[in-house]
Amino acid sequence: MPYPVDVEARLDPPLSRWLWLVKWVLVIPHAVVLFFLWIAFGVLSVIAWFAIVFTGRYPRSIFDFNVGVLRWTWRVCAYSYSALCTDRYPPFALRDVPDYPVRLDVTYPERLSRGLVWVKSWLLAIPHYLVVAFFVGGGMRGFGWASHHGHSGVSASWGGGLVGLLVLFAAVALLFAGRYPQSIFDVVLGMNRWALRVAAYAALMTDVYPPFRLDQGGSEPPAS
Repeated sequence: MPYPVDVEARLDPPLSRWLWLVKWVLVIPHAVVLFFLWIAFGVLSVIAWFAIVFTGRYPRSIFDFNVGVLRWTWRVCAYSYSALCTDRYPPFALRDVPDYPVRLDVTYPERLSRGLVWVKSWLLAIPHYLVVAFFVGGGMRGFGWASHHGHSGVSASWGGGLVGLLVLFAAVALLFAGRYPQSIFDVVLGMNRWALRVAAYAALMTDVYPPFRLDQGGSEPPAS
């Protein structure tokens, strides 16, 4: 079966040679909104934790809201300095926007383990945190998925780590050559996909352990 966190994006030409220079300003309204959305995300995740412990279920309304926060964050990240793959301004929406070139969805789990909820986010996910810290630097910063388990705010700084370095190379290529190298895009999307899978797992949205696999490219790999 495919992994229950579906992360997709596509290069959306034409990409401006210079717009990336000012995107840090353009995303400020999103940063303000997402700051409060992530606070709500954290509070609701605590409520979901108790619900899973007592009922084995993640409340559907909370699940849909938290998926929406991840979805919104991923759109802004892809627009700005975690990917730079589109110049279409991200919509202010928690819902899926089918015609936007960046999408995310998480399959709702009918049942969740009451035992795993005690150890998933702080113990089992530690190996993935180390990998993701290498990918995005300092524990998922700069419009990343909320540092350490997806429960903090976001900032409009350029992302760090390997993702930030590769996106910088892509930005320079855009500036001087007018094109985004496909090979860089594929690797950057693979690392962002890995980080988002870990964020959803740490936020208790699935019991399926994230694979140690760099699934590159804009589309999820087919089921094996």
